Amino acid sequence: MEFFMESLLYLLPFFYVILYLCNNFVFRKRNQCCYMLAYECYKATDDEEASRTLDSQSCAKIVFRNKNLGLEEYRFLLQTIVNSGIGEETYAPKNIMEGREDSASLTDALSEMDDIIFTTLDRLFSRTGISPSEIDILVVNVSLFSTIPSLTSRVMNRYKMRDDVKAFNLSGMGCSASLVAIDLAQQLFKTYNNKLAIVISTECMGPHWYCGKDRSMILSNCLFRSGGCSMLLTNNNSLKNRAILKLKCSVRTHLGSNDEAYGCCIQDEDVDGYQGFRLTKKLTKAAAIAFTNNLQVLVPKILPLRELLRYTIVSYYRNYTKTSAKSQMINLKTGVEHFCIHPGGRAVIDELGKSLELNEYDLEPARMALHRFGNTSAGGLWYVLGYMEAKKRLKKGDRILMISLGAGFKCNNCVWEVINDLEDVNVWKDCIHRYPPKSIINPFVEKYSWINDEYLSFVRFH
Repeated sequence: MEFFMESLLYLLPFFYVILYLCNNFVFRKRNQCCYMLAYECYKATDDEEASRTLDSQSCAKIVFRNKNLGLEEYRFLLQTIVNSGIGEETYAPKNIMEGREDSASLTDALSEMDDIIFTTLDRLFSRTGISPSEIDILVVNVSLFSTIPSLTSRVMNRYKMRDDVKAFNLSGMGCSASLVAIDLAQQLFKTYNNKLAIVISTECMGPHWYCGKDRSMILSNCLFRSGGCSMLLTNNNSLKNRAILKLKCSVRTHLGSNDEAYGCCIQDEDVDGYQGFRLTKKLTKAAAIAFTNNLQVLVPKILPLRELLRYTIVSYYRNYTKTSAKSQMINLKTGVEHFCIHPGGRAVIDELGKSLELNEYDLEPARMALHRFGNTSAGGLWYVLGYMEAKKRLKKGDRILMISLGAGFKCNNCVWEVINDLEDVNVWKDCIHRYPPKSIINPFVEKYSWINDEYLSFVRFH
């Protein structure tokens, strides 16, 4: 017995080392996984649908209310709307629909945020059966609106969450903020085990409607719409069987140190003092650089070795022979099956599709999300994902590449793996049978064809 006790004492340090190594390199690694349990995109209720829908006629009324514009500015706005790829059922903030775009109040901003955030959270909690008191991490990203107390505090107050919740309020991160928020949650999962996290991604449009005449700033009025999404994430392996997606990897690229990239997509004031969101011609260049730099890091993480070898050999041959070859392009489809592109505008979707050699099937979800819901900023990716799910495209084992671009200038991309076959019609329930439509030609084409008439060049509307 005495020999046994002595042996046990000698072995205790050894057992401690084994336990320590298992905890840090085995058990902890298991708990660093990031699973998505559910997500809920915003859609106006049946009672609000009529008052919030921004169709072509409503767009025209809003355009013509701006007495700072001349005929050329009217033409530019209407032609941009015609070519934007946005349909007739998108949503605008109440103060815009009520004609108060130049006098939005703090109450208007809070009301807009409450509607989107609380509607999606109510549905998320109801759908999952998870109680607000079970949430451990809360991340809210709204770029253009920061209030005191913060929006995270507003959420915690509404749902009476615990006082030890890790709460984060992100602002100024732009259209790619959603993946920034998810990356933050994933990093926290590496420290805290068996946690539940809520990520809320939306944007406050009402108080930031541009009322001036600078073309680089009125462009945002044509593209952005109300929308958002709430997501429930976890690193608890016991909930894995309830998960719909698993985060495989994410890469964030930030060009903020470059002056051109920093200023190409920025909140600003025009010469007359009107505040708005300026989109410059440098944006395309900044997006191309950020996207390229991001892919250089992301691609080796997601593509099989055979594709990387093929690309290396073809690239070497091309450089050696001084010839060009279409086959030199990286084939992302060897590593992912679906492409979830930020629906920032028709030009954004077209350019990304061209650079990645994607076909219309690949681009359809982004085009349709833009058509039905518009550019909802950080929440846009989830309408695209919802379309894929409603169309029953997502099968177990499939991988989804999410691509987002935003102010800063940033490119944030990630890859999800589908855990189970997904076929929930979600926010697309009432219209998925109509998509894709036979035509997405905007009614402005016929109703406002006069915008191209040269004989009206002398006309002024004020």
